[in-house]
Amino acid sequence: MIQADLNTILPEVVLAVYAMVALLVAAYSGKDALASALTWLTAALMAVLAAWIGFGGSGTTVAFHGMFHDDGFARFAKVAVLLSAASVLVIGRDYMARRDILRFEYPVLVALSVAGMMMMVSAGDLIALYMGLELQSLALYVVAALRRDSVKSTEAGLKYFVLGALSSGLLLYGASLIYGFAGTTTFDGIIVAAGAGQTPVGLLFGLVFVIAGLAFKVSAVPFHMWTPDVYEGAPTPITAFFATAPKVAAMALLARVLHDAFGGVSADWGQVIAVLSLLSMFLGAIAAISQTNIKRLMAYSSIAHMGYALMGLAAGTAFGVQAMLIYMAIYVTMNVGTFAFILGMERDGRPVTEIASLNLYARQEPGRALAMLILMFSLAGVPPLVGFFGKFYVLRAAYEAGFAWLAVAGVIASVIGAFYYLRIVYYMYFGEEGEGLDKMQSPVLWGFLTASAVAMVLGVVNLFGIEGAAAAAAATLVN
Repeated sequence: MIQADLNTILPEVVLAVYAMVALLVAAYSGKDALASALTWLTAALMAVLAAWIGFGGSGTTVAFHGMFHDDGFARFAKVAVLLSAASVLVIGRDYMARRDILRFEYPVLVALSVAGMMMMVSAGDLIALYMGLELQSLALYVVAALRRDSVKSTEAGLKYFVLGALSSGLLLYGASLIYGFAGTTTFDGIIVAAGAGQTPVGLLFGLVFVIAGLAFKVSAVPFHMWTPDVYEGAPTPITAFFATAPKVAAMALLARVLHDAFGGVSADWGQVIAVLSLLSMFLGAIAAISQTNIKRLMAYSSIAHMGYALMGLAAGTAFGVQAMLIYMAIYVTMNVGTFAFILGMERDGRPVTEIASLNLYARQEPGRALAMLILMFSLAGVPPLVGFFGKFYVLRAAYEAGFAWLAVAGVIASVIGAFYYLRIVYYMYFGEEGEGLDKMQSPVLWGFLTASAVAMVLGVVNLFGIEGAAAAAAATLVN
């Protein structure tokens, strides 16, 4: 039994053991001299694990008496988490090295955080859920403050920690209520206790607190207050990491809790998720309009995009989960490319984050500007780019589930949000003459920016097969 359980969690064990061995080796050797090698090794290991998980099996396996679920849904989310984390490590290595913040702790903490995310998306028990969530969060608190000589970076780490502790308290209080009224911490037991038509009120209160705790992790309004400051203060590669892998993991965990533990009362939590979706879409769209810093703009963009993803979850159907998975896969791809562009924004070797610095950038680097234009149009949901299909899926899921008002609101918010994406395009092509940026020297950044932009164009053919994979993954979660 133990051997079978260990085989089920082998990818997580491999990553966790690697992180601990790397930590010991680095601590007893040249420390930061190994940082670059550890970064490449960690990225390579994550890519290998993604291939292993993606092609390594099918069906559903339950381990440790229901605490860990290895199914199609978990595998889809893990592949997205691993590939996005590996991509961010690769595109951010040169940036970190040139600013003398590529310390050996960085890839180790990212690896431990990803191990926590993998635990999160496979959690079948409230205790396993919390273990994975805290392993992810504690590592993220540290990397947010990795630039120790920066006041903004220190502030970002402290603010993230304090508010993260608050969200953990809310989640634990909700978990205690659920355990008190259900008499069990396993999702299989909770869904029986929360049967339709006989759900104790205390159990629903517990669910609301758990949703609040998880909403913090996905930056959903009104639990979004940490996002702009942390995105701005953290080193840009760390910001890129925050905007990708943790969002996928937290959204997958929320879907797991809602459907595995409370799938019988979707009518109750659907309204809560719909309100979070509505508030997130509009606050993200409106607040981003006044931003002049591109990292803060991407923070509000992230809030809005999580609102669209929550729209799919609010539907409470298998198609809604499929739409959410498709949306998150597309969102991560767009963000990796966008942050590859942001990482290349420099003047005299120093990072620049002001949007106005992109004035007439297309004259200087037309290829890079065109790639950014495609990504901005895709983020805005302009057809026929892939970003449009992501929004189409979640809007359709909400409409078919009876949330027509939410779908209409999503369209309106998308039109509002298009303004700040198109403003970046306007600066690049029609802005005023000003001091230009340095030419992008890194072929790695060029490669990821180009690949992401090309994917937004060529993906319209069949979404690279993501639609079918997401449908199969959703089917294993929503029976």
